[in-house]
Amino acid sequence: MSISRTVTGGLLLCRAEPLAVRRPAHLLRVRLLLAPAGEWSVLVPEDKPWRDGPETVAEVLSGWGSALAIGTDWPVLGLWWQDGRTGFALSSGFRRTAAYGWDAAGRPAGEPDAMRALSARLGLDPVLDLAELERLTRADADPAVDGEGRLLALVALLTRAGLALPAGLAPGEPADRLRAAARVAPDVETVEWSGWPDAVRAELDAVEGGPLGPWVRGPRARMLGAAQVAAGAPLLAWAAHRRSPGWAAAGAVLLAQGAAALAYDRARARR
Repeated sequence: MSISRTVTGGLLLCRAEPLAVRRPAHLLRVRLLLAPAGEWSVLVPEDKPWRDGPETVAEVLSGWGSALAIGTDWPVLGLWWQDGRTGFALSSGFRRTAAYGWDAAGRPAGEPDAMRALSARLGLDPVLDLAELERLTRADADPAVDGEGRLLALVALLTRAGLALPAGLAPGEPADRLRAAARVAPDVETVEWSGWPDAVRAELDAVEGGPLGPWVRGPRARMLGAAQVAAGAPLLAWAAHRRSPGWAAAGAVLLAQGAAALAYDRARARR
């Protein structure tokens, strides 16, 4: 069965355990459900922010993925479906986002090197897995496979990379059904925005407890922190004006990380 042209939804897949995902996820400033998904974690939005703003679900998921991936060493894969179309956006640190999509008939629409980037950044087999990924970009490979089928094929291939989605969390499901399935997933937890003091404190704890904590100080650290604050604050204001949850998340992450870096450097200097 193909995805209904009225069904919209999305998932965020993080190649990390929930403990590592929880801290950056709360900076997205939206209520999310976080659950283990094999060697990955899955995030399901409680609300539908794409209904109230000018951005499509693809743009919202891409923005969230970019925000989550900033300052981490694990990639984030956003899967989306809307009006019969499907696709993904892969974010990894400060690298350029790799995106690809299909229309309702399964015809490809995306960047030619997106599948190669996906394979390389997820550590998939550069021969067998990449060949299967590239087959999904050929409209003549199997004309009977629609957009949903190609996205499901991608998810099936990711099981080789340790992905195991909880029951009921599959591309093509309506957002309400995804949320209901996520609420009963094993070890699920709710992640939500708790305000700037807690956000900066969480970033500070992450720096202090990380392997590079004692060395994150000095002129370079202050310069980076100031640059993050200088970039994050106007980006957050611009995103609020444009009603863009994706860019708002990226601005929040930059602002929190910059403030934490400056606070940590100052605290270490007093010791």
